[in-house]
Amino acid sequence: MIELLVLFVLSSTPLTMYGVLKAILKKFSPYTKPSFGTIKPALIRLEKKGIIISSKSISDGGKVSVMYSITTKGLDELKNKILEVDTENPVQFLSNARIQISCAGFLDISSQKSLFEKLKKRAVFIKADAENKISDDTITPTYFHKLVLDNTICEYNNFINLLEGLEHACNR
Repeated sequence: MIELLVLFVLSSTPLTMYGVLKAILKKFSPYTKPSFGTIKPALIRLEKKGIIISSKSISDGGKVSVMYSITTKGLDELKNKILEVDTENPVQFLSNARIQISCAGFLDISSQKSLFEKLKKRAVFIKADAENKISDDTITPTYFHKLVLDNTICEYNNFINLLEGLEHACNR
């Protein structure tokens, strides 16, 4: 997900590594708070793949600054990363999905619809899994476990409603 965040902030303007971090925190801090330790390796990976490029410049004070910018290949990769729905880990799904929805303005309407449909399908599956755990007679959830499952169902109901609203907005 860090690569998606880096590409998204670089899609609007070239930035230094510090600028990338600040831009990500400014736009996405309710969902994630990456460190330089996660951003620097992501920048290196993306540059090795030709998805971003860097250029060095010297400031008036003589300090070397490295500016990163996205390539045409990087813009295609950004679209792919926004549309890539993680179907394996339900713990990270909501956080990743919120970031993807926040980046959906980069996509055309057709791609937005596709994203919202994929996210909704996964959310419905996760919600159904939680509902099945509560109603499964072979599992007796503890009071606290049941509260967490109930909260998960409620959270996914809200998320599915959000996605349906976004799908409706795409159809206008």
